Amino acid sequence: MKNLILSFILILCVEGLVAQPSPAPGKGGASFASFIDFQRSFTRPEESFRRKEDTLQKQFETKGLKWPANYIYIRSFKYDSQLEVWVKNDITEPFKLFKTYKVCALAGTLGPKRMEGDYQVPEGFYYINEFNPKSTYYLSLGINYPNISDRMLSDSLRPGGDIYIHGSCVTVGCIPLTDEQIDEVYILASYAKNQGQDYIPVHIFPVRYNVQKSVNYLNNLSKDDPELKRFAARLEDAFDYFDKYKQLPVIMIGDKGDYIVNGTGNLKAKPEPEEVPVKRRIPIARRERKIGMLADAVHEWPKFPGGANAYTKYLEDLGKDMVSYLPKGTRKAYVQVEFIIDKDGTPVNFKVLRGASDEDFIDELITKMEKMPDWQPAILNEKPVAKKMVQTIAIEIPQELADAGR
Repeated sequence: MKNLILSFILILCVEGLVAQPSPAPGKGGASFASFIDFQRSFTRPEESFRRKEDTLQKQFETKGLKWPANYIYIRSFKYDSQLEVWVKNDITEPFKLFKTYKVCALAGTLGPKRMEGDYQVPEGFYYINEFNPKSTYYLSLGINYPNISDRMLSDSLRPGGDIYIHGSCVTVGCIPLTDEQIDEVYILASYAKNQGQDYIPVHIFPVRYNVQKSVNYLNNLSKDDPELKRFAARLEDAFDYFDKYKQLPVIMIGDKGDYIVNGTGNLKAKPEPEEVPVKRRIPIARRERKIGMLADAVHEWPKFPGGANAYTKYLEDLGKDMVSYLPKGTRKAYVQVEFIIDKDGTPVNFKVLRGASDEDFIDELITKMEKMPDWQPAILNEKPVAKKMVQTIAIEIPQELADAGR
């Protein structure tokens, strides 16, 4: 098809044209009869198999599923904080839902990952490319971010990487589960690979497109962002296809990096949101500067006083301070803010990119951020330079306050 880059790996997932992996080398040069044997040669997977394999078999039996699954498909929903595992044993069968897991932490906001350090969980169409039995986060399954689309649309020098589904329930841009949950997902993925599924698809969506509350949140977030709206609509095409047929769509990538689902670029028509009358507001004096030159690539990035841990605490405290300013009916928000660390270390030119539309809320957030202390500036060729920063701030009402009806 003209002007299309075929995402062959994803198509292989759809068609099932996969090969049985070769036995993996083991400790001291030993070889193993199967991928399962290789995984069980490590302490954590071996413990996981002993704890969970029998339970998983019984759960499969209860649901009328054949153990083990030859094929699995994983899809995750950022706003809804869920991860599903679908299974089947023959390429022609429809997938059946095995289990839905709670994603126990979230970094960033809705929308794709576009650069290193933005704390964004990617959105799009991926596959598992790594099994890590010695992960810092207990066990982990690597995802092939950046894929072809990401490489075309993300920061060319610093697109980011090292995205995993993992345990330990902490994250700075991955998909975290509890250790008990990653035990199960790791075992299911190991068996699928052992059965010959080299490319286990992982589709990451911003929301569940069949949950109105989630869709409303996405629509509100993207109403002033045509690019985000278009991107989310592409993902919705794939969601709709799978929900209807319980088979994976064919995903291709256009010459500009856009996802194309089943060979069509036609998105379903969606009504534009109603226009809201704009209130006249008194301008607020801001910490703004005319910046002569912004460095794209630097030898040293700007440093917050006290280092990364101090910056993380600053963001956490800021998120807590902003809870009382959330618009009525909003429990959580992930707000992406752009600002510049000038060559003298002063943070200036704050601007909300996405995640908030309430002007009072935006005014308060920027007012607070303008009180941020000076940084150590970025360094290029041994000289300080101005550098643009993009940061996501997580703001969420604590569960106890939400239960109390805040």
